[in-house]
Formats: sequence, structure tokens, C-alpha cells
Amino acid sequence: MPLPIGLVHDAAGHVILDPDTAIQGALRHLFTTFEAASSATAVVKEFRAAGLAFPWRHHKGPRKGEVDWQPLRHSTVLHVLHNPRYAGAFTYGRHREQLLPGGRRASIMVPRQEWIAFIPGAHPGYITLDQWEANTARLTANAAAHGRDRAAGPPREGPALLQGIITCGRCGGRMTIRYHARGGKDLPTYLCQRDGIDNARPICAAIPGHTLDERVGQLLIDTLTPLAIEAALQVSAELEHRAAEADALRAAHVERARYHADLARRRYLAVDPANRLVADTLEADWNTALRALGDAQAAYDKARAQHDEQLTDAQKARISQLVTDLPGIWNDPDTPMRERKRIARLLLTDVTMTRTSDTITAHVRLAGGQHRILTLPVPEPAWKIRQTKAATIAEIDKLLRSVRDFARKEWPLRGSPADVRCHGVLRSAGG
Repeated sequence: MPLPIGLVHDAAGHVILDPDTAIQGALRHLFTTFEAASSATAVVKEFRAAGLAFPWRHHKGPRKGEVDWQPLRHSTVLHVLHNPRYAGAFTYGRHREQLLPGGRRASIMVPRQEWIAFIPGAHPGYITLDQWEANTARLTANAAAHGRDRAAGPPREGPALLQGIITCGRCGGRMTIRYHARGGKDLPTYLCQRDGIDNARPICAAIPGHTLDERVGQLLIDTLTPLAIEAALQVSAELEHRAAEADALRAAHVERARYHADLARRRYLAVDPANRLVADTLEADWNTALRALGDAQAAYDKARAQHDEQLTDAQKARISQLVTDLPGIWNDPDTPMRERKRIARLLLTDVTMTRTSDTITAHVRLAGGQHRILTLPVPEPAWKIRQTKAATIAEIDKLLRSVRDFARKEWPLRGSPADVRCHGVLRSAGG
């Protein structure tokens, strides 16, 4: 079985980490980014935003065994995170071929208890076995967000704070989200509708979510405030570490381009100048390598300048503000909703909702084993909010009666009662 990228055999045939520090740095940066982002797609976006490439090895053809660099793909992230070799474990039998109709064969994943061999600590790894198990469990939870059990998926950009961690108190099913616009904002409604979809029945529960999200957010602020300074220091250290890793990867890319340019120069200088057929080709290769070096250096300088500016003016300012004004950070419109959801999932296990005719009850389970019960009134429906208040109607009726009595007393007229009322209203209005 070929080794995955980042692992090689030494002269004695033992499996070791790839001696290329750039390859090691790319893999370590992938693992740390996934630990912070909790999503394979987020890892790809992070690499693309930072302009980082990822290594891959040719397994066949004339360049078999050589390493190239290309933009990171989602399938590559999943392959790396699922592979236990990166945790130092030797495995055999993770896949099995299945014969399909028509004679085709497909490779299917085999459950871990059915693997033929699983030997932890067989060779050095990039992460521990516990970290690998945590990563695979997180990927399973993310993938199950599309299944029937509606398990918690990765945090999204929508305004629903409890997306993926809210449970119906009547049937125990995972609740989904439906958004509706009101006042120029998207407000969430949490729905328990799986049984209704399957069996054509009315939905189990529909709970307006904007007031509930506000109450839960206030609970999180009250919980986080005593630990704000410690959390801010940890966030600052993590940002500095990830920025240093990305900078080291970009610097390694520049160094690799410089090596190829120097190699092309030495090849060109070693050829006989009179042999123009070979010299012209090597000169073109040298020019191509120099252009690649210039592009890599320019990209490195640009990314470093942007990183320094962002870290100084934006991130460090936000971290300093977090120390003294966590509620302000939470309520800041510029704070991404994804970050609020990540904070919520660090503190919350799940939220179980029940609703009566006029009351919503939320049983909030915290990650430490404690729980809180929140009770709030059911928000008024849109038609009732737009409806004129009863007190306003009573006041209008009172004013109409007083105007009518005044008109009858001051301007008695002959004619029908309707004419008298109209004339009195017009006279009172200045007509």
C-alpha cells in the first residue's frame, strides 16, 4: 500500500515523517485549521484565502514518486482527516470492493470493528490517536446533518443561533429552521416537521426563534463574562500561531521556487553554449523558473503585508475589546454569526424546546453538565402586531363621541342625522 503524502520510508524501510519541512508544515496547518474551524469546507476556504498550496505525490507515470503542489481540494481534506496513518497507526482492510450490477466494482468503507488489522503506535504521526478519533467523530457529526437523525452540523452563516443543536420537547426529534423576513431582517422559526413530511400530518411544533436566541445569547454572555480575559488570551495565542504557520508555508514555497530557479541556472551554465538546441530549451526553463520565483515572492510579500495590517488594526483591536466589552463584541453587527454559533457550541450541549398556547420553555444543557430553564412568552403573530391596539380604538371612539356631542350642542342643524354628524365633523376639523 502506498504511503499517504507526508510519510515516507527511510533507508531501512521504516515509516518516518517526510523530511521536507514544507510538506510537514502543510499537513500540520491542515490539522490545526480543522480543529479551529470544525469543517472540511472551512479548511479549504482558509487555504484558498491565504493563498496556500498542498502537496500531492505522483503514484504512476514517468514522474512516479515526485511531489507537486496544487490548491487544496475538499476530497483531499477528507482523505487526510480519515486516514489513521497520520496518527501513527497501521491499518489494513479499511475498504472493501463490492461487485455492482453490470460487472462494475466499487470501493466501500468498512466499519472499524471489521478492519483486518489496526496497530496503534506503529510509526511516527502528525497527530495523536485521540485527536484522530475526535476528528473523525466531528466529520461524522457534520455528515449526519444531512441524514434522518438531524444531528448537529457545522455552524453556518444564518442568523439562527441554535441551528443544529435544538431538539423538540414533544417527540425528541431534531428541529429544522425556516426563515421569514420582518422589518428587513431574516428571523428564524424552529420547526419539528419530520413526521409531518413522512406521514402527511401537521407539524409537531413551530417555535419563533428570534426572542429565544436573544435570551440564550444573554445567558452565554453572563456565562462568558468572568472568563473573558482568559478566553481573549487564548484566542490571541491561537491567531498568532496560525498566522506563523501560514507565513512559514508561504516562505517555504518561495524557497522551493528559488531552488528550482537556481537548479535551472546551473543546468543552463553547464551546457555547451554552441549547442543552441539544448541551450535555448534550458534558457527557457530558467526564465520560467525565474518568473515562478518572482510570482511566489510577490505573493509572499503581499500576503505578509495584508496579514500584518489585519492583525494589528483589526484582530488585536477586537481581542483588546473582548477583554473589557464581551457584550459589545457579541452584539456587534460586524461579528460573523458563525463565530457566535461556535461560542454557543463550546458552552451548550443542546436545547430542548416545548411550547404551550402562550409560553415557550427552553431546557438549556451546558457543556459542564449543568442546565438552565428559560421561560418566555410566545411572540405575537404578524397580523396581531399590525393590528391597531384596543386602547387606541377606544380612544378614537371616545374622541368621536365628544366631537359628535360638541357638534350637536354648538351647531344644531336641520336635516338627517347623517348630515348633522358630517357637518359637525367638518366644523370641528375647520371645514
